[in-house]
Amino acid sequence: MLNECNAEGIFSIALMKDRYDIEYPIYEPDAELLMQLKAELVNKSILIFLGTWCGDSQKQLPRFYKILDALQLDRNLPTLICVDEMKKDEKGLTEKMNIVSVPTFIFLENGQELGRITESPLGTLESDMIEILTKK
Repeated sequence: MLNECNAEGIFSIALMKDRYDIEYPIYEPDAELLMQLKAELVNKSILIFLGTWCGDSQKQLPRFYKILDALQLDRNLPTLICVDEMKKDEKGLTEKMNIVSVPTFIFLENGQELGRITESPLGTLESDMIEILTKK
């Protein structure tokens, strides 16, 4: 069972690489939202729970990295937690963070959860991220 992982390792796995090669080039983040999003991500941390076997993870993770790259942010900004098919990790973080579906993107500020995107965004990743990061 894998725990912490990184983008390079994740996208070297055949299933993830195949979807990355499709999803990353075709995803076009909203340019206006990107301008707002970069400022909102300052001093925030992101945890992403994912399963390399999961279709939603295979689709949403390349799109998330397209957003990071468009913002010229470090690909190591999010902490990636890989889980098994039972959605468990070896450190028990899935239980602690109440993870029931993957991928789950959790946005934090000073260790406090601001919000999360579970499986697929309601709108687009960038619009859901803006909504989470700007709600008071």
